[in-house]
Amino acid sequence: MGNLISQPSNEAKRRSDAIDKQIENDSKSFKRECRILILGSSEPRESFINGLKQASIKDGLSEEERAAYHSQISQNVLDSVRALIVAIRKFEMDISIESSAIADKVMNHRPDEARAFTLSPEIAYAIHQLWSDPISSKVLAERGSEFYLMDGAPHFLSQVLRIGSPDYLPTEADILRLRQNKSPGIEATRLTMGNLSLHIYDVVRQRGERRKWIHHFEIVTSVIFCVALTDYDQELLEVRNSNRLMETMILFEAVINSRWFLRTSIILILSEVDEFKKKLSKVPLERHFPEYTGGNDINKAAKYILWKFMQANRARLSIYPHLSRADDPTNIPLIFSAVKETIMHNARRT
Repeated sequence: MGNLISQPSNEAKRRSDAIDKQIENDSKSFKRECRILILGSSEPRESFINGLKQASIKDGLSEEERAAYHSQISQNVLDSVRALIVAIRKFEMDISIESSAIADKVMNHRPDEARAFTLSPEIAYAIHQLWSDPISSKVLAERGSEFYLMDGAPHFLSQVLRIGSPDYLPTEADILRLRQNKSPGIEATRLTMGNLSLHIYDVVRQRGERRKWIHHFEIVTSVIFCVALTDYDQELLEVRNSNRLMETMILFEAVINSRWFLRTSIILILSEVDEFKKKLSKVPLERHFPEYTGGNDINKAAKYILWKFMQANRARLSIYPHLSRADDPTNIPLIFSAVKETIMHNARRT
């Protein structure tokens, strides 16, 4: 009697071997894949994600890739100067007749909707004139905490003549400061850095909706939590008589002590330290945090805010704090070491 179990054909064996190989590859890949959740202040988050994207590209962004941001940057410039004009008028600042006429011109400017929006040299010069008028620095100094102006506005408005030139090509510094109009929801980005495949999740405009999404991220390796130090005197756009930094602290406390993140490390990015230093001498930190006693010393002020966040860590998670400038929001070695250490720590616990 022959063997009742027939031997597989060569083709079937090749397919079986291929499946085994794929399973092995998938297993190795799984160990290298990390899920990272980015939370906190919206504009530092965007800068951080843009910085990560740039850092993941070995030779930087190509000219074509940078050119793709031209229209969005132009819109940021227009949105910024219009916010400034609205504030000047709302607070009845003493603006000259000439500057008032220029402001009317900017407010009435209507881009051609049939083509991608770019600033013409003419409108760019008008914006430059307004930004150069002392009234702009006056409204920022006296009423800056009472209206919303995107963090990148001073950069874009000071560079408006370059941005409005016919041969303008966005720089990486421009792209880092870009504020994009995103729809509420969860945005996913996948990047490869070294031997790590990073799945980055950004929760967009979900304030007050935390219970609906937080449980989806139980398996994240790390949470990158971005804090704008300059928010200490800013009101929330959505809620009057509120403080943006305090609201960020409340979110941080809820996240770091959540049962969903017990195996997660926290990378705490305190951003815009350069702008924070400039602001301290004009707007004392103790005006909004009365228990602070360090004056306008940047080191004492930053340490105080870091201490406030660290005090919230009742779950005793691993926290990796980092101070960053607005034009350099990422610290890739810090992220790598934190993520890898978390992977090793979790592996020892299983």
